Amino acid sequence: MNYILYDGSVRNALLPFTFTRPVADIRVGILTIREKWEKYLGSTTTTLTEEYLSAKFPMVEMEENVMINAAFLPNPILAEMVANLEPGQAVSRQGEIIAFYSQDTQEEIDFDQYEFLEFGDECITIEHTWDIFAKNDAALREDFDLLTRDRKSMPIPKSVNVIAPENIFIEEGAKLEFVTLNASSGPIYIGRETEIMEGSLIRGPFALCEGAQVKLGTKVYGATTVGPQCRIGGEVSNSVLFGYSNKGHDGFLGNSVLGEWCNIGADSNNSNLKNNYEGVKLWSYETGGFEKTGLQFCGLMMGDHSKCGINTMFNTGTVVGVSANIFGSGFPRNFVPSFSWGGASGFTTYITKKAFETARIAMSRRHVEFDEKEAAILEHVFEETKKWRKE
Repeated sequence: MNYILYDGSVRNALLPFTFTRPVADIRVGILTIREKWEKYLGSTTTTLTEEYLSAKFPMVEMEENVMINAAFLPNPILAEMVANLEPGQAVSRQGEIIAFYSQDTQEEIDFDQYEFLEFGDECITIEHTWDIFAKNDAALREDFDLLTRDRKSMPIPKSVNVIAPENIFIEEGAKLEFVTLNASSGPIYIGRETEIMEGSLIRGPFALCEGAQVKLGTKVYGATTVGPQCRIGGEVSNSVLFGYSNKGHDGFLGNSVLGEWCNIGADSNNSNLKNNYEGVKLWSYETGGFEKTGLQFCGLMMGDHSKCGINTMFNTGTVVGVSANIFGSGFPRNFVPSFSWGGASGFTTYITKKAFETARIAMSRRHVEFDEKEAAILEHVFEETKKWRKE
């Protein structure tokens, strides 16, 4: 069967992360949403997303297709229902469509003609940016079970101080000595070719994805995911780094999400709790204003290719767009538009020529090419986000 993951109605609510990727390529837990579906279904997937993203994330349509709403994370029961769909059938939950069978002969989808199969169990959904860290605990536990079932971990080195070793899984090529791993509060997954340097203290749930690194003496509270090729240091709590991003020095990152190719300067900190303990509001691209999250703890949402200089301070509930460059003393405002250059004293436009030069250098350090597809996506984001910048 040909499976296609589509963005659905939540795409705009997940900006700035979906400026540069489909909903399916958001990382939550250990895996991206796409990787989860592919493992459960035993099949590759393609994507129905925004036109400007389609060159990098193409859709392959065949005679018979199953369309899957990427906001829904799979579990064994849901995946089985989706895999067993037949023509004219759809899976739904509480009135929202999760997946449906389509044929290329259908000029349009008339759901009045469909048989709806109700999915009555619980499943994780990603509908807001803050869901990525707020639901990371549950997603990480599900991914840990999926990835480690019927497999044997590499041995835990003798120098490691460990609590609840039965909840720890180490892949081949991982390096860790003289660290403390406490998996009593949740599983710890240590991926291939990773490194945890001496003196680090890690409390689960925690995932260190392939090629990632934990610097000397780092303190990590769950539920935290460090995506592929990321670097972390200092203190990190309940945060998700998608991939290829660095928070490699002292400073605090909490209840936060970093996209790809971000860099947090040394001794930078974010607040994750307001001084008056009120609920946190976040900028919403969907409504064009600040919306209630329903959370007391909420930190920094930073889109791809954004960076901040040393000693940067982020207020509670700060949203930074794509390819912003932040520096200087004081708190920048809690919504920084894409391609902004500056800080608390004010911003100018970060022109694409300079932004692309930086992206090209940063990506080459991880042996990844900044190609025409990447440039075209960022050019589109630059134009689309002009309305929020003060030119």
